[in-house]
Amino acid sequence: MGAASAHADATLDRIKGRGKLTVGIILSGAPFGYIDPKTHEQRGLNVDLAKALAAGLGVELETQTVTPPNRVQFLQQGKVDILIANMQYTEERAKTLGFVPTPYDRSGGAAVGRKDSGIKDWKDLKGKTACVSQGSNYAQPLAEEYGATVKALPSQPESLLALKGGNCDVAVHVGATIGLMLQERADEWKDYAIVIPTELIPSDSVIWLRKDQPDTQAALDKIVKELHVSGKMIEFAKANRLLNITYLEDEKKALTAAK
Repeated sequence: MGAASAHADATLDRIKGRGKLTVGIILSGAPFGYIDPKTHEQRGLNVDLAKALAAGLGVELETQTVTPPNRVQFLQQGKVDILIANMQYTEERAKTLGFVPTPYDRSGGAAVGRKDSGIKDWKDLKGKTACVSQGSNYAQPLAEEYGATVKALPSQPESLLALKGGNCDVAVHVGATIGLMLQERADEWKDYAIVIPTELIPSDSVIWLRKDQPDTQAALDKIVKELHVSGKMIEFAKANRLLNITYLEDEKKALTAAK
């Protein structure tokens, strides 16, 4: 063991040195991240998770709002220490970024479209226009597997606006967000539904960090595992009205058994 072993990696050193964890959070809507209209505070599962990570590290939390086009850039430039930004695990992303191995959720893409669109299956999107957020991992399967014309917009709200304006046949975003939006804003979205019953490429939702930060990765992974085992992640999910918590229940059982 050399002298270097006494030091944590650069990210953890910086977090401990400043007494603060800076988390890039995406505010694309409930249940993951949104602004509470009454209190003007950030709310959602991503925010609760960020608070729990900061508490677990014994530091204060600072959040920085990120969007799909700038989230990776903010992380690479050091504007944030980590990202909790609705970014599912993909091999492509893992080539350039580090991540916390234990996922905090699992989600796939849901296609929202007009109820009378006649779209019932992913293969029905051949030759149709699908709106997504920039940098979305849904773009590739939509174009390559299903032959859709993909239109990437800067954010989920803009993509949904394009759908309403008739500029795309469906908008494809994280299923939990779309499901809750259709439920909570039923009047506004009465002509629309999740038109395809299956989710597109369900993948692990993970916390991203810069590459080669093993101490940060290990410290955060330990906290995420504890949140699952203690039932805290399920509490966060229920408090934020996550419609499907089967994955979190399974993860709690698996990690409890592994202890």
